[in-house]
Amino acid sequence: MVLFIKHVDIEGPETLGAFFEKKGHPLSVISLHRGERFPRDLKEVDAVVSLGGPMNVYEEEAYPFLKDENVFIQKVLKENIPFLGICLGSQLLAKAAGGAVIRSPEEEIGWSDITLTSEGIRDPLFEGMPRVMEVYQWHGDMCVIPVGGTHLASSLKCPVQAFRVGKNAYGLQFHAEITDKSIDEWSQDYAPEKRGERQAMLARYKIVEKDFIRRGEVLCENFSRIIKA
Repeated sequence: MVLFIKHVDIEGPETLGAFFEKKGHPLSVISLHRGERFPRDLKEVDAVVSLGGPMNVYEEEAYPFLKDENVFIQKVLKENIPFLGICLGSQLLAKAAGGAVIRSPEEEIGWSDITLTSEGIRDPLFEGMPRVMEVYQWHGDMCVIPVGGTHLASSLKCPVQAFRVGKNAYGLQFHAEITDKSIDEWSQDYAPEKRGERQAMLARYKIVEKDFIRRGEVLCENFSRIIKA
């Protein structure tokens, strides 16, 4: 079973959930913002995917479930269960593994390029993917890679776009799961004043959709092999 962790209604598994189901992985979703709890027993959990959200990892008083997730991720790491963190999920991974989360040199909202490091090119998660690829972003913070972690990708505005902890725990600052529906909902909920940017992001999605979805499928295929390893 692949366990997805949600922090807000409008940031869900999206295409990643569909891809993993296609690969034969049963799915389970925990909605922390709705008061759902983590499983005590991880015997049935083959992998964990922690999704995004508008909160920050240091807002534990406002969002007490972040404390619980920190403990849960540490347990996942201890039991060597494959982990994939997206945006907020990547920052939670960094924190749980002893790293930190700081303000990014620049906020990133919309489409931008990331570049794989030499380690990223060789990493099994990015096998078959281009060194430079266009991704979708929505963040103001970034990770400080934990000691012993591996830097996998960067961008011009944010030096840490992907990293690995151990052999099978990954943090992606960018979003690989979004659709045009995601872009529309996030724009209306998180930045309703930016109507022009919303239309531009949606227009760009139509142009890059085919390649973006294909890269998402490759990423999921690679992570599926990591799960089964």
